[in-house]
Amino acid sequence: MVCVVSRTGRQFQRYNKGRRQVVGLKTSSDGIVSDEFEVLVISSQKGHALMFPKGGWELDESIEEAASRESLEEAGVIGDVERQLGKWDFLSKSRGTFYEGLMFPMLVKEELELWPEQHLRQRMWMKVDEAREACRDWWMKEALDVLVHRLSSPPPSVMKPMEEDKTVPLISIC
Repeated sequence: MVCVVSRTGRQFQRYNKGRRQVVGLKTSSDGIVSDEFEVLVISSQKGHALMFPKGGWELDESIEEAASRESLEEAGVIGDVERQLGKWDFLSKSRGTFYEGLMFPMLVKEELELWPEQHLRQRMWMKVDEAREACRDWWMKEALDVLVHRLSSPPPSVMKPMEEDKTVPLISIC
């Protein structure tokens, strides 16, 4: 059983030069870019758009803790947050203010049956091209492109294992 404190309100959230800082999540089924590569998308709270999990970064947590918390609250997944994909400035459609989006891939270790926002959102696994088409936000599409590029170009120091690993890692962007 996982115990989580879901947070509400914005009184403890981080801002940079007047821009609210948000973190988000994205996910893959095999860690290798191919026809089988998939990412996790969620519906918006009103259900009209698809996106990657994201939300406010609070003062009492590291950025990785915030990304992990948001992925749990919104998508019901748990895993290891990896190296940041990038930072994007974007205009909030609902609030008309600028935000700073910091996105991270996450190696998903568990997909929960019950999570805090399960009655507000749907989660779906999609192939990269489908997710890119379905995702409403340009900056999230760019984060997906960065992830695909990163997975397509492993660093030269990474050696291929002698035997193929039979486990299927899931990668999520938060």
